[in-house]
Amino acid sequence: MTQALTLRVGDLVEVLGEEEILATLDERGELDGLPFMPEMLPFCGKHMVVKKVAHKLCDTMTQSGMRRMDDAVYLEGARCDGSGHGGCQTFCSIYWKTAWLKKVADASAVEPAASPGVLLPLLVKNSFKEPAPEGEVRYSCQATELLRAAPVCLPFRDAGQYVTDVRTGNATVWETVRTVFFGLFDRYQNFSRRRLPRRLWIRGGLTWGWVGPGPNKRTPSGTLDLEPGELVRIKSKAEIIATLGPDRKNRGLGFEEEMAHWCGKTARVQARVERCLDEKTGQMLQMKNPCILLEDVVCKGLYKTNCPREFAPFWREIWLERLTEPDIA
Repeated sequence: MTQALTLRVGDLVEVLGEEEILATLDERGELDGLPFMPEMLPFCGKHMVVKKVAHKLCDTMTQSGMRRMDDAVYLEGARCDGSGHGGCQTFCSIYWKTAWLKKVADASAVEPAASPGVLLPLLVKNSFKEPAPEGEVRYSCQATELLRAAPVCLPFRDAGQYVTDVRTGNATVWETVRTVFFGLFDRYQNFSRRRLPRRLWIRGGLTWGWVGPGPNKRTPSGTLDLEPGELVRIKSKAEIIATLGPDRKNRGLGFEEEMAHWCGKTARVQARVERCLDEKTGQMLQMKNPCILLEDVVCKGLYKTNCPREFAPFWREIWLERLTEPDIA
C-alpha cells in the first residue's frame, strides 16, 4: 500500500529507483492495472516536471468517451519510444503513477545513481501477450491495457472533472468554460441530426471544428518523401477535406477536429511512421503508406473536455507542404 501524492502541473518530482518501483508492482509488472514499461527505465532517478495530471483520458480503443484514472500524471519529455515494443512509433505520453514519484523541493538537488537493472526481466516478460492464433507476436503496453487501468467511464455531466482540471493546473477557467460549451454544442448537433429536419441543422449538423465529409469515393495520395527535421506547413482545412472520403478519411487515416486546429501552422517533421501497435489486439501494424509525425503537434483536448492525453496525430504527406527556411523569413 502506498500513499498517493497530490501533484499539480509544474511540480518537480523525482522518479523512484528500480527497487522502490518494483515494490509497488504485481507479478504482471503493473500497479492498478497500469504497466510499468521497459521504455520507462531510463527515467528512473531523474528529476522531471509534471506536465499534466492524468485524472481522465479519452478512450481511443472503444470510443466509450472519457475514462477516469486515479493517481497518475504525465511528465515533461516522457513519451514512449517503442524500443521495448517492437519499435512502435505511436509516441504515446507515458502515464506515471504517483507511487512511482516523489516531490523534489530543490531543482539543484543531486539525482541519485542509476539502479542496478532489477526491473528489466520482469518488464520484458510482461511486454508480450499470448501470440495471435496465427502465431503473430502480440504486445502489452500502457495503451493496450488502458481500459483496465481506467475502467470507469466519466460522463460529460460530471462537473467534478472540470474543477479538477482547474485545480491541478491542467486548464484555465476560460479553457474549461470553452470546452464545456463545445461539448454542449456538439451534443445539440448530434441530437439535431437524429431528431430535427435538415433545414433546422446548424452548419449541416457538423460538430464544432467543422470537419465535414470529403468528396472522394477513392481518396488521392501524395508523396513528399519527407525526412525528420524538415520544415512543413499544414495545409488549410478546406484543402485537406478535399482529399477525404465520406468517412473523413484518406486511405484509412482519419482527419479530425483536433487536427484541424493546426491547419495553416508550421512544424518540423519528427519521424516517418511505418509501424504502430493496434491498441485492441496488441499486434504490430505495418503501414502501406508511411505517415508523418510532427514535433510538438498534439491533440490539445479542445473538443474532448480538456483531455490531457496529448495524443500525437499522424499526418498524410498530401496534407502537408514542404517549406525551406527562406519560406518563413
